[in-house]
Amino acid sequence: MTNDLNVCLSPALIPLYNVEDYIVVVVDIFRATSSVCYGIENGAKAIIPVSQVEECAAYREPGLDYLLAAERDGKVVEGFEFGNSPFSYTKEKVKGKTIVLTTTNGTHALHLSRLAKKVVIGSFLNLTAICNWLKTQDENILLVCAGWKNNFNLEDTLFAGAVIEQLKGFDFKLDDAAIAANDLYQMGKYDINDYLKKTSHSKRLKILGIENDIEFCLQVDLTTAIPVLEGDRLVKLRF
Repeated sequence: MTNDLNVCLSPALIPLYNVEDYIVVVVDIFRATSSVCYGIENGAKAIIPVSQVEECAAYREPGLDYLLAAERDGKVVEGFEFGNSPFSYTKEKVKGKTIVLTTTNGTHALHLSRLAKKVVIGSFLNLTAICNWLKTQDENILLVCAGWKNNFNLEDTLFAGAVIEQLKGFDFKLDDAAIAANDLYQMGKYDINDYLKKTSHSKRLKILGIENDIEFCLQVDLTTAIPVLEGDRLVKLRF
């Protein structure tokens, strides 16, 4: 039987899908899923995604040894150790640690996808690893683009197109959003960094003076780890 390979262009559209029928790949290229992939690759014990800043702050209890990370509108929330810059998820900072993370878009999309058969995290950093794994799964696949505050964005959709590019030769049925995402990837694939300079979030991050984060998040195959949601936490997929 042919499985579906679909793209959800915004978290606002998730209710239109029966996520329990899919493996969901959550995508938030600038910067949440890139940082999660990098952190898990660098030995983080687990990353606990939560929707609200207040939920994250609730882990600040005596005797609890968590790193708390909170980002809103591209900035670290006041009073937290760090946000979702990949440079905060180095081996020196996260190895052996459990991180509690809330972000503007990525953790929101992940929360809405939690009833899926399996939820994994995708980024350019682990592009080939996650595509190779998806090829071995006899399941419907839904690529969920985190977007920006429930709106469509270019960078997540282009990444979805990069995944489609690697999987479309296999026995999948693409929906229109998947076809469109792949068409977008064809336009930008020869210089993804240059193509995505036009994105609103890229401009937003540049205003904040963190252009290095953008370049870092567009590195292809820097990691092989695939973060997977087990219970309430993201851990390294074992297979």
